[in-house]
Amino acid sequence: MTEKYSLSRQKAEIAFSAIQAPFFSKDEAVQELASITQSREAKTLRLREARLAKELEDRASATSALLAKRAGAR
Repeated sequence: MTEKYSLSRQKAEIAFSAIQAPFFSKDEAVQELASITQSREAKTLRLREARLAKELEDRASATSALLAKRAGAR
């Protein structure tokens, strides 16, 4: 369904589209979202690695404390 518009309406539509185009640029929005997602995933990975390292350290110190306690009990 194509509608016929007056010449002034057509010019106005073209001008409006030209102004609105930068605001609705899909490429920039997609890149920004990808950047945000990538930084969030990197931060999550860093935090996960830090948590796992701390858990491993805590487990090792608990094990050594338990071994020392058993060795002292003999």
